[in-house]
Amino acid sequence: MLDEKEQQLVRSLQECMIACNHCLNECLAETHVEMMLDCIRLDRECAEFCSYLEQAVIRKSPFVHALTSLCISICEACAKECQKHEHRHCQYCAEICTQCLAVCKNYLQ
Repeated sequence: MLDEKEQQLVRSLQECMIACNHCLNECLAETHVEMMLDCIRLDRECAEFCSYLEQAVIRKSPFVHALTSLCISICEACAKECQKHEHRHCQYCAEICTQCLAVCKNYLQ
């Protein structure tokens, strides 16, 4: 069974994965998709890493702390890139990534 901090982390990682995948899909539909390439790449990276970390937490991997530290960096990079774009989906993704990195930091304390 997961403790409260682990449950909170898993929920935040799921939400971040969903937001990043949504942003990625919406970026692909933009008129000037070439301007969104960095956002798309970071959305994908963040979504996939959050999914992996979620699984690691659930299976009680001995690498959860190291992976969580890395997740903070990935979420931060994704949030910074998304903040550059005015699209609603990018702004929402930046907000969720920022929340996720805060939950990751809290988990490590």
